[in-house]
Amino acid sequence: MEIIYGNILAESIKSSMKQKIDDIRAQNKRLPLLSVVLVGNNPASMSYVRGKEKACSSIGMLQKTIRLDENVSQEELSNVIMELNLDPEVDGILVQMPLPEHLDETAALELIDPQKDVDGLHPMNAGCLLTNRPGFIPCTPQGVMAMLDSIGYKDLSGKRAVVCGRSNLVGKPVALLLQNRNATVTIVHSKTPNIEQIASQADVLIVAMGVSQMVNENWVKEGAVVIDVGINRVNGKLVGDCDFESVAKKASYVSPVPKGVGPMTVCMLLSNTLDAYKMHMQGE
Repeated sequence: MEIIYGNILAESIKSSMKQKIDDIRAQNKRLPLLSVVLVGNNPASMSYVRGKEKACSSIGMLQKTIRLDENVSQEELSNVIMELNLDPEVDGILVQMPLPEHLDETAALELIDPQKDVDGLHPMNAGCLLTNRPGFIPCTPQGVMAMLDSIGYKDLSGKRAVVCGRSNLVGKPVALLLQNRNATVTIVHSKTPNIEQIASQADVLIVAMGVSQMVNENWVKEGAVVIDVGINRVNGKLVGDCDFESVAKKASYVSPVPKGVGPMTVCMLLSNTLDAYKMHMQGE
């Protein structure tokens, strides 16, 4: 059994991006800029934003966080997003989720210019993914695919993949990405009967259920590749949706929590922002 360390893979990809940004700086061109909109003082959201700020800084990418009051109106939030859409210096826009309950998350996401939607959540980018056209892909699924690439799982012809979870953020997009690699894909979720039996037939098992340590060795086919997307806090400790020690007995590759998918998600956000920058510069 081998462990797929997302943090090590992310550092390697970020090193390559840093070189590209160093080259841009040497040519005296404007640098890529990611703008993050943070509403309120949700501790988890603030922590995620700090992580993004640190990651941008580490590769020389510019980053601007716009902090809005907890009680901001939908109209005020919309105005901020539209200003960022029109700002030629801004390449990527990310609205940190979740938003306070009085705000409409869908409306906010739909306002973002699809060419600056580096989170890949605009309906236009979702449609591009569905029809296998170029567009921004959500960062976590993209990170999962990069982890599969790192172990030589680029072409999944003949492989059976099972995705546990059907969210718009992870489950659905990762299932489409696996299909685009020629895998035969099954999505299971909380309403699926015999979920354990179906999962145990997978050559590639992606777990994104949001239930801590739900998946054990009985869910895993001998020699399967298991990517654990879950992040749960149990007794002050971060754990995944897989019981790592149990799953590791049967898997050929398994990703840990922490140091697995999480660092890859932030890395892909930077990658998408750099791609957006290139498109904007070509457009100019």
